[in-house]
Amino acid sequence: MTFDDFLDMLNVFSENCPRDVKVYYAFKIYDFDGDHFITTYDIEQTTAALTRNELTPEEIAVVCDKVLEEANNDDDGKVSLSEFQQVISRAPDFLATFHVRI
Repeated sequence: MTFDDFLDMLNVFSENCPRDVKVYYAFKIYDFDGDHFITTYDIEQTTAALTRNELTPEEIAVVCDKVLEEANNDDDGKVSLSEFQQVISRAPDFLATFHVRI
């Protein structure tokens, strides 16, 4: 990571950063494999990280199914950036919580 990359990353967590930039970087956080989609694999990785691997495989499968049911509008089995943006648009507290105060 270059110093400029580091500054860009910190800028995303600024309260003054535009919503669309925050949404883009939030999407990248969940896209573990970097394929520009949030897939079952990415949801499994996120769930495992957030729950410290305390869920059973069956419980993780339920989470994956529910996330895809809610966010995957075109039924292709993955969440695109535009679908992610639609989900975030229904989360009024996103801007208030996606920042770091120094």
